[in-house]
Amino acid sequence: MHSPSRKDFVSLTFTGSGNYNSKQWRRQSCWRKWKQLSRLQRNLILFTVALMLVCGIATYPTVTEHFRGLTVVVKEDEGHVLKPVIPEVLPESDKQNQPLVPEPPSEKQKRAPHKRGPPGLQNRLQKKGTGSDIQVEENQIQEAKKADKEEGEKPLVKRGALIEANQATEGGTAKEAENRVNVPAVEQENQSHEPEFDRLEAVRDAFRHAWKGYKEFAWGQDELRPISKSYGEWFGLGLTLIDALDTMWILNLKEEFEEAKTWVSTELSFNKNVDVNLFESTIRILGGLLSTYHLTGDTLFLDKAKDIGTRLMPAFNTPSKIPYSDVNIGKGTAHPPRWTSDSTVAEVTSIQLEFRELSRLTQDTRYRAAVDEVMQKVHKLEGKQDGLVPMFINTNSGQFTHLGVFTLGARADSYYEYLLKQWIQGGQKETELLDDYLQALEGVKKNLLKKSSPNSLTFVGELSHGQFSPKMDHLVCFLPGTLALGAHHGLPAEHMELAKQLMETCYQMYAQMETGLSPEIVHFNMHEGSIRDVDVKLADRHNLLRPETVESLFYLYRFTKDRKYRDWGWEILQNFNKYTKVSTGGYTSINNVRDPEYPSPRDKMESFFLGETLKYFYLLFSDDPELVSLDKYVFNTEAHPLPIWPAE
Repeated sequence: MHSPSRKDFVSLTFTGSGNYNSKQWRRQSCWRKWKQLSRLQRNLILFTVALMLVCGIATYPTVTEHFRGLTVVVKEDEGHVLKPVIPEVLPESDKQNQPLVPEPPSEKQKRAPHKRGPPGLQNRLQKKGTGSDIQVEENQIQEAKKADKEEGEKPLVKRGALIEANQATEGGTAKEAENRVNVPAVEQENQSHEPEFDRLEAVRDAFRHAWKGYKEFAWGQDELRPISKSYGEWFGLGLTLIDALDTMWILNLKEEFEEAKTWVSTELSFNKNVDVNLFESTIRILGGLLSTYHLTGDTLFLDKAKDIGTRLMPAFNTPSKIPYSDVNIGKGTAHPPRWTSDSTVAEVTSIQLEFRELSRLTQDTRYRAAVDEVMQKVHKLEGKQDGLVPMFINTNSGQFTHLGVFTLGARADSYYEYLLKQWIQGGQKETELLDDYLQALEGVKKNLLKKSSPNSLTFVGELSHGQFSPKMDHLVCFLPGTLALGAHHGLPAEHMELAKQLMETCYQMYAQMETGLSPEIVHFNMHEGSIRDVDVKLADRHNLLRPETVESLFYLYRFTKDRKYRDWGWEILQNFNKYTKVSTGGYTSINNVRDPEYPSPRDKMESFFLGETLKYFYLLFSDDPELVSLDKYVFNTEAHPLPIWPAE
């Protein structure tokens, strides 16, 4: 018998995941080798890797600049410091159109260390130097760094250098490269010695620059989108142009006014199948046309005012006579918003100045009758707290809704403003209006007026079902001016004292921000031991080029002649130029007032920037008390002056 044959090898079979070359096997192998190293060896390796990472991060800007071909030059010329910008892929046509010397001209920068946040009520007026010009040249980065070092400043992109529309994405497309905001770095000088004529001319220059963008990219449309060089529509009625008519007249910009007047005469038509907001159309369009008629005497504007006023009247055809929020001016129909049958209290009680004046001019009583009935109903309503009104009112029942929430901010603000201003407009005869105004002020003092910590700033908060919130909208900054106006017309002197305190607070809402521009909403600290007075939530950090603080500065200066109010206004105007001015024309609202490196432009210039903000700047800096005399005119809530009625 033969023994079975013997095999000389061993057969092994691997499953699919057990492949010798698999990633798992390699990871296990590397881990074994790592564990075999001594602790000292492992620490040395980790230290070396960390050192390489730190070096890489530290040298990254220099490397990227080299590969981008970034070129910056910083020069000194008779006290001017030219600051660096990043041209990247800016088209040649845009390079040629960019101004080499930003507005206004500047002096050699003498920048103090960054002192914002937490501030000790910093007075930014002590800074000197009006700023720096911006110029781009190629292949000069080393020279720029050397100059920056000599100046003791950080090199490359700084405050007020260049803002890109899509800066979060490096490089970007050629279209994105076109959409840039050139924000001149305008530093403040010793403001107490700034000639008033220069300040007036700076406002005129700002208007011309804004008008240039509107005329080139948005002519006849509602709003300019300055970064994308386009426009936005709301009603399709040329809101910016109409809002700016009386501003151009007051600023004596005759050429711009005439071209706008021609458009009104030949292009403006209200015979359109379009829904418009009653409140916004009244204060901007009707108010703007009435004001321009009074300033110019041209009946073109009165005729247009009668047309739009008549087309807005269907809004009052409601069961309660509280008007709907929206009107189709072509069809003659009106309706509430799709989501509610409520209107906001501010909107239905802040159209009275305009419709009352339209009745006086046309001798047609129906306009005034409609808005007076609204005020009479609100006067009698229950649901107020110490004269304070809720934010919403139902157009069917005529009753307040969402009871228990009280604010002087959005949806209620101009109710209080128009109580006083209707009383002034009518010759101080309508005592019901005055009584409601005075009672509301007592309600503000009792329920909403508080002090912040650590610097005891006086502010106006909000009340929700008995719970106080230290939230204050920028919109509330109308109140110092309104209080001062009341004191000027014979109301108690304590109103002026409160106006001064609140004016300081509104200024600090600008001064305590890194850009020197106020956010839309702030929250004040009230707890002992707080480091700073003002906190700003991330969602509230935007600035819309709003006028309320400048408006109040105008009133406070006009009545007190205290130069600090002018200086504060000059400071704010410079910061608008620094962070919101777009090189190709126009100004843009921004998303983040806490980030001077990149304030994040929103690509929108609201019509009220020309209609209100720049107008109030000009009146603030004017030495002529008869330029829109406050004994002869009362401003509507969109800064359109309407005459105080003569005594009968």
